[in-house]
Amino acid sequence: MDFDPSLLRAFIAVKETGGFTHAAQRLHLTQSAVSHQIRRLEEQIGRPLLHRTTRSVALTEDGEDFLRYAKQIMHGFEALSRRFLPSPVSGVVRFGVPETFMGDRLPPLLCQFSRAFPAVRLDVSVTGNYDLRAMIDADELDLAVVISAPASDEGTLLRRTQLMWAAADYFEAPDTSLPLAFMPPPCIYREVGVTALSHTAIEWHVIFNSPSWQGIRAAVLAGLAATVLTRDELEPGMRIVDGEYGLPPLPTADFSLICGAGGKTPAAREFGRLILDMPALPTETALEPALQNA
Repeated sequence: MDFDPSLLRAFIAVKETGGFTHAAQRLHLTQSAVSHQIRRLEEQIGRPLLHRTTRSVALTEDGEDFLRYAKQIMHGFEALSRRFLPSPVSGVVRFGVPETFMGDRLPPLLCQFSRAFPAVRLDVSVTGNYDLRAMIDADELDLAVVISAPASDEGTLLRRTQLMWAAADYFEAPDTSLPLAFMPPPCIYREVGVTALSHTAIEWHVIFNSPSWQGIRAAVLAGLAATVLTRDELEPGMRIVDGEYGLPPLPTADFSLICGAGGKTPAAREFGRLILDMPALPTETALEPALQNA
């Protein structure tokens, strides 16, 4: 049995608005046209879907069941339209992200956006956090995810995470000076770690510098040094060493979305919404105001 989507839409509108008059207003039809559509639908099914009185409209038992299926069908039609109808959004989105932020989630997200907006070209830069602000300021990026100190009011908060000290499972600190691995300044992890250490009597030195998280990761897993990272970045073979070797506690850090001059284009707004909707973000705020005020 093939159902005309317009008939299903009329039936749902009657139920949601509470009557034929309001349904007609929603659908921009006459009341008689909506009544005719409902009558056609009931004739096709061969049983009544609505109890009609002069004052109200109520669903029959069959109507209750039919409504559930009708909504599922209409949701499917809407999803189909969003997926395959040509999108009016076009242009280029230049996006920057630290390599530690998205990990395995970045490729599927880019694929999802490309399918939804095939006329938009993505230009993605995965680099150190300290480069991304400069690239935004130089108008080399439209959107970027950056790491900052908590409550910095920078951009739109995506996630708040706890910073911690970490080292290899078999790491043993020497008795003289604690070896550390950091990215070059300016780097929020380095700044937070050095600031915390400055309030202690610990002897320490930076034994390993790398602009890449993969370099820091390799140094830590090799047992050469401890470092600062988030719980999400902890990998097999690493352990948290907060409180060991006299290491002080660390604060939280914020991952925020910042916008450049190009961050208010329709393509950039759509990509920004997708970043906000990305799963497994413990802390989220409304992205739309930030994009509108960029």
